[in-house]
Amino acid sequence: MPKAIRFHKTGGPEVLVWEDVEVGEPGPGQLRIRQHAIGVNYVDIYQRSAVYPMPLPSGCGSEGAGVVEAVGAGVTDLKPGDRVAYATAPVGAYSEVRLYPADRAVKIPDGISFETAAAMMLKGMTVQYLIKRTFKVQPGMTVLWHAAAGGVGLIACQWLKALGVKVIGTAGSDSKAALARDHGCDHTIVYTRENFVERTKEITGGKGVPVVYDSVGKTTFMGSLDCLQPLGMMVNFGSASGAPEPLNLALLQQKGSLFVTRQTLNTYAAKREDLVASASDLFEVVKSGKVKIEIAQRYPLKDAAQAHRDLEARKTTGSTILLP
Repeated sequence: MPKAIRFHKTGGPEVLVWEDVEVGEPGPGQLRIRQHAIGVNYVDIYQRSAVYPMPLPSGCGSEGAGVVEAVGAGVTDLKPGDRVAYATAPVGAYSEVRLYPADRAVKIPDGISFETAAAMMLKGMTVQYLIKRTFKVQPGMTVLWHAAAGGVGLIACQWLKALGVKVIGTAGSDSKAALARDHGCDHTIVYTRENFVERTKEITGGKGVPVVYDSVGKTTFMGSLDCLQPLGMMVNFGSASGAPEPLNLALLQQKGSLFVTRQTLNTYAAKREDLVASASDLFEVVKSGKVKIEIAQRYPLKDAAQAHRDLEARKTTGSTILLP
């Protein structure tokens, strides 16, 4: 019987349990996937800890790559033996074998491994919509990206550089700052000893930036607003330090008629055509060599709790994957 990581109550990493699961045959519109690699993302921690409430008991994780073992009725564009990857709900990626909606999976092109696919789908498609749809960056722009040495950040630094955009990136240590620079970040700010607002203003000659990309949340949110030019956009797509405090909308007027938005891939990839277009754009830029996927941590699937501990403690860089 296949095994999976599940949780029967919410809480810390210790609630994740390794147990047998019944998988069965795929129903209409479903695939049964034998997993080869699974991505770990901060959203998994939100699910486990009830920041994003889940019906219990629950699986965990929304990103993976593997081989189709069987298809259900009505599935015509995928077949047994196909290599596929995915990065959206329903959760349950932390498993050896799982059922998954066929219209949410995409074929992995030749030249991209299971590990690379699992390490980049959610993070890479997140970068794709953030820089091409949420705020359409233009060559010559300078942007501020928090957590530049994280999995999303390293992909973003490379992709933005390829588009001719300059990146100011924040990081928690000198080693993480160096990693971000190695991946295309033009200016780094070690936020543990530098004021990122003052440094951003210094780097931009007092002008600020047109957009801030912030997955940190509570500890950076208000400072990020102060980094923006008039009519600038604050893009919040995560809350690693906790949810920001409620915002007085009058502040947006006072600080320069600013825009604030909260994003999620599930919305941007809700339509099949948008999912395929985003994944295709990501596959193309990775195969071109302009974006390299940094897998810095690999854990056995059964050790998912340790992966969560390390991610929460900010001990990780780049992408983290689990191996069944």
